[in-house]
Amino acid sequence: MRLPLSVAMISFDEEDTIRKTIEAVREIASEIVVVDSHSTDRTREIARELGARVFEEDWKGHIAQKNSALGKCSEPWILALDCDELVSPGLRDSIVAAVNDPSADGYLVNRRTVYLGRTLRHMWQPDWKLRLVRRGAKPVWGGYDPHDSLSIEGTTAKLGGGFLEHYSYRDLDDHFRRLVGYARIAAQSYHARGKRSGAGKIVLSPLAGVFKSYILRGGFLDGMPGLIAAASKCAYILFKYCFLWELEHRKDDGGGVGSDEYGVKSEM
Repeated sequence: MRLPLSVAMISFDEEDTIRKTIEAVREIASEIVVVDSHSTDRTREIARELGARVFEEDWKGHIAQKNSALGKCSEPWILALDCDELVSPGLRDSIVAAVNDPSADGYLVNRRTVYLGRTLRHMWQPDWKLRLVRRGAKPVWGGYDPHDSLSIEGTTAKLGGGFLEHYSYRDLDDHFRRLVGYARIAAQSYHARGKRSGAGKIVLSPLAGVFKSYILRGGFLDGMPGLIAAASKCAYILFKYCFLWELEHRKDDGGGVGSDEYGVKSEM
């Protein structure tokens, strides 16, 4: 029996992942909403084959696009997913229990990234994300692009059973290409909010980020994938503040770090 549950997703060229993502939840969801930004592959066709309601819209940025998907959901509960995220069987059972007997207006789930063939248990952990929400609690995506976050008006709790498995990067080439795009978009968001760069940010912030994730949180226990993930985090923070510095100092000649295009996927 399906739950009074909508699944909200955004997509762009996700034919490699969207089938598994939808198949993991289609038996419990009464509605699946996909807002696609003009995919050039079979993303829309696959989603429709699996029963999703598919809408094609111009890219508006991660936050605006996800809010568009939320607004199209009609069921009392909403599960927000990215196309590269897979609900584990244990998490699916927890979602069923929470919707059937709710004790909060929203639930956080722990997301674990599968990286270079290994599930990371320390790097990027814990990674609690508010994803299951009551529609009446007025859910809205906020934060700053591309690091969006979901919020509600109401109480929240954590779902302890299962994980949201994050298959974010196909390989290192895919990761590093998108890393630069994420850093560029984050710099644009920082600049719009009046945040500043400088020598201290460029030198110290990457080192502090790596120390926190790789040393304090035990990222070194994840072996070589953990080391590479830590190095990528250092590079991301470095590029972000370098792009921000460029925005602050560029001449008014139309140059700079570029515009926010859907060339990278959400939530690093």
